[in-house]
Amino acid sequence: MTFPASRTAVVTGAVSERGIGRATVNYLAAQGWNIGIIDLDDAACKAAAKEIAAEYGVQAHGVGANVASEAEVRAAIDELEKELPQIVALANVAGVSSPIGYLELEPAEWDRVLNINLNGVHYATRRVAESMVKNRIGRIVNISSVSAQRGGGTFSKTPYSVAKAGVIGLTRATARELGEYDITVNAISPGPIDTDIMGGTLSQERKDELTKDLVVNRVGSTRDIAAAIAFLISEDSGYISGQTLNVDGGLYMH
Repeated sequence: MTFPASRTAVVTGAVSERGIGRATVNYLAAQGWNIGIIDLDDAACKAAAKEIAAEYGVQAHGVGANVASEAEVRAAIDELEKELPQIVALANVAGVSSPIGYLELEPAEWDRVLNINLNGVHYATRRVAESMVKNRIGRIVNISSVSAQRGGGTFSKTPYSVAKAGVIGLTRATARELGEYDITVNAISPGPIDTDIMGGTLSQERKDELTKDLVVNRVGSTRDIAAAIAFLISEDSGYISGQTLNVDGGLYMH
């Protein structure tokens, strides 16, 4: 299936300057994708979209929404569809960390993490899938985590691992159900990436410590993940679906 000449990629969680989402929209805009941004702060979304449009010469629009609210997500994507060319791709990047130990875990924290990191992926996927099914073309990429595959062992603990494991299950199930409409769904499982979700900017000492577990000599960058997302939403990746691509420096081999 050939992509339309003018196509849009929607990225959630794309405002933070040091985040995977922001690196992704920059990377995709440089490839000629029009960009839809969804993040918590509407003004920040619109400012980021304006910067991207000016820098890369593409169309861009931002909308504020909490991904944990299905109504807000649906309204945001409705607005993006009015303002931008056909949505061909969705990257579900929005997420929160949770370093609280299991025995100290309160119900509200469990709900917060699951609602943002798992339900938010479902809400955005469900709404975008409605349009992709009509157009019979789509690429969806979800961000899981090596934490899901290794049972934690990272900065974040149990509810984060559970939500990110759920993302892998959601990815496989939606890939199976949406495949007949020429929609692919894949997940990316990052290892240690130098972002604020790791508990703040990584010191050199922390980077060296994390690198000991890897088969490459560095922790990952947001660009590493952006490049993987760009590949999985490309026209040439249409025979890949239901997969989890580990971009983790060899931390988890399977």
